[in-house]
Amino acid sequence: MTIDKAKRVLTIEAQAIAGLVDRVNEDFTRAVEIILAGSGKVIVLGIGKSGLIGRKIAATLASTGTPAFFVHPAEGVHGDVGMIDKNDVVIMISYSGDTEELVKLVPALKRLGVPIIGLFGNTASALAKAADVVIDVSVPEEACPLKLAPTASTTAALAMGDALAIALLERRGFTEDDFAKLHPAGALGKKLLTRVSDLMHQGPALPRVGPGASLKDVIYEMSSKMLGHTAVVEGEKLLGVISDGDLRRAMEKSPDIMDKKAADLMTVNPRWIAQDELAASALLKMESRSITALLVCDGPDGQHLVGIVHLHDLLKAGVV
Repeated sequence: MTIDKAKRVLTIEAQAIAGLVDRVNEDFTRAVEIILAGSGKVIVLGIGKSGLIGRKIAATLASTGTPAFFVHPAEGVHGDVGMIDKNDVVIMISYSGDTEELVKLVPALKRLGVPIIGLFGNTASALAKAADVVIDVSVPEEACPLKLAPTASTTAALAMGDALAIALLERRGFTEDDFAKLHPAGALGKKLLTRVSDLMHQGPALPRVGPGASLKDVIYEMSSKMLGHTAVVEGEKLLGVISDGDLRRAMEKSPDIMDKKAADLMTVNPRWIAQDELAASALLKMESRSITALLVCDGPDGQHLVGIVHLHDLLKAGVV
C-alpha cells in the first residue's frame, strides 16, 4: 500500500512536468528576452510553498549567470520593495494568481515600470492580468489526496524555473569557467577551478626517453617515475608514448623484445591535453578512452611536451 501511494505521487508529479513541455512557447521566449534585456537583477516573489520554490529559482538563476535574489512579499509591502530597482525584472510565483501579498505589490511595481513575469496556475487571475508575460504552470491535479498541500503544482513551478535558468545560461554563453567563478568552495570548486597545470608532473618528475632508448632504459624510466607511462621525445618534441599495456602487448607479440628500441614500442600520435584546460576535462578524456594518464602539451599542435597528468592525481585533488 505504501509503495503504491508513493508511486502514485511520483507519477502525478512526472505527468505535471511532462504537461509543461507544450507550454514552452512564445510566452516563454518573451520572458527570456525580457530578462536578457534587463540591466538589473531578477527579483523573485512568492509566498508559502511558492516562496520556497522562488528561493530555489532565484538561487539557480544567480549561480548560472543571471543575478537574482528572492524578496518575501510580506516584507515587500512593509518596505522591502525598496530593494527593487526600475532596471530589474520581477518573477512572481502564485498558483492561484490571486495571492493577496503579491496583489498589493503590483501598484508599486507598476510605478517603477518593472516588467512582471508570472508563473501562475490560473492564467485568468488578477495577477495574470497585471503581468507582462504569463507562463502557465497549471497541473491537472495535486499529488496530495486531500487536494490541499501544494505538491505537483510546486514541482511544476520549480521545473519551469529551471527551464528559464538554463535557457538564459545558454543564451548568455555561460561557460564552465564562469560557473567555477561562482562556485569557489568545496568539491565542486575543486572540480571546476583546478587546471591541468596545477596537477601535472613536470621537469625531473616527467618520465621521458629518446626514440633510441633500450627496453631496459624504458622500464627504468617508467619504474622510477611510478606513473606507468613514459613519453618518447626528441628534445621537447613529442613523438609518442609507452605505457605498461604497450610493453605487455609487445612481450606477447615479439619474441625479440629485448632488441626493441623505444621508437619500436611507442604509440604514435598519443592522446594529450593542454596545460590550461580544466582538470575535469582531463578526467573526461581519460574516461572516454579508458586510459589512466594524459600527456600535457603546450601549443596547438600537441608536439611540445611539458608534463603528464595521471588519474591518481585527479583522485587526490578531489576532481573525481
